[in-house]
Amino acid sequence: MTDKATHSGYLLYHSIGAYPDKEQELAQAAAEFARIWAAPNDRQWDQVLRGRQDFIDHWRRIINAPERSLTTCDSVTDGLHKMIRALPKGTLKGKRVLVAADCFPSLHFLLAGLAQKMGFVLDTVPKSKGKPWVEAEDFMLQWGSDVGLALLTWVSSTTSARVDLLPLVAHGREMGSLIGVDITQAVGLLPFDVMYPRIDFVLSTSLKWMCGTPGAGILYVDPSIISELKPEGRGWFSQDDPFSWDLDSFDYAPDIRRFDGGTPNSMSAFLSVPALRWHAKQDGIELVAWNRKLSDSVIRQADAISLPLNSPRDAEKRGGSVMLRMRNSQEAMTAIQALAAEGLVVDARGPILRLSPGSMTAAQSTEKIFDILRKLKR
Repeated sequence: MTDKATHSGYLLYHSIGAYPDKEQELAQAAAEFARIWAAPNDRQWDQVLRGRQDFIDHWRRIINAPERSLTTCDSVTDGLHKMIRALPKGTLKGKRVLVAADCFPSLHFLLAGLAQKMGFVLDTVPKSKGKPWVEAEDFMLQWGSDVGLALLTWVSSTTSARVDLLPLVAHGREMGSLIGVDITQAVGLLPFDVMYPRIDFVLSTSLKWMCGTPGAGILYVDPSIISELKPEGRGWFSQDDPFSWDLDSFDYAPDIRRFDGGTPNSMSAFLSVPALRWHAKQDGIELVAWNRKLSDSVIRQADAISLPLNSPRDAEKRGGSVMLRMRNSQEAMTAIQALAAEGLVVDARGPILRLSPGSMTAAQSTEKIFDILRKLKR
């Protein structure tokens, strides 16, 4: 049972989100999937694909995506790979692909591997002077008309720095670049609208603030460009009619289904639907207000013991996490272990301690965290 008492000291919403009765609802969904899949009939796919569509429709409402513009993928990295390899031949050849140094590393790994194969130059915008993140102004200074694709990170996973997408997208339109956004680190907590500003493609998972399962990623593509894209991993579900099996007459579906390829991985989407239903019932303003209240408490107490922030101080420039800079990785690990012994769950990336209070985090947990950190600092 995922209840308030057991998760009162849980501050890992930047990694795996929690909500009341998550364990029970996830177990029920898994049992339902097993019942459907093991039934001695021919109705399995109808029911499973209906669950996958329910997942897609929930996600469409979350980010205001038009019908048939959003599909599933295994991860953000998988979705980016599908998108880039679907671009018309030569789109990125001789161009720069622009990405920030504080992007999610997995995406950088993918782009670095594709650069030589596709003939583009991967240009990584360095962190802004005196800051552990990349400011929007510095990103735009490096963004010229030779940028074929700019991949924006809405909120950084190591600093919680949030970029203002409006000026970035406006600049990108002037440069004539394709624009993608990774929204993973804040969607589900902060509102996001693919139509304002209008984004070419968007990537996310259902983990973190969405509280779903691994493998339940999403890829959104603006309907105005879908017809130009020809996904490399095409299969029977890439067609308008998956049961059109004439080997010589394959044609892509006219919408996002052209990205579906072979038999879709539906189980992770099916199992994430309970979390998305829970999310749909929440008051988004209250979720943010609670997070901000506890985040403010973290910052105030970090200041009191002179523990440096690795996140923007201004809430409007921050996602839902607060990162603290320990002296080294060993000190961060010692802190994690001491906190875990008291039922307080945080994590670290190197010397950076990551705290993300969510809907089930108790207010007194931040005080308990700093009681322990204060003792360790002595």
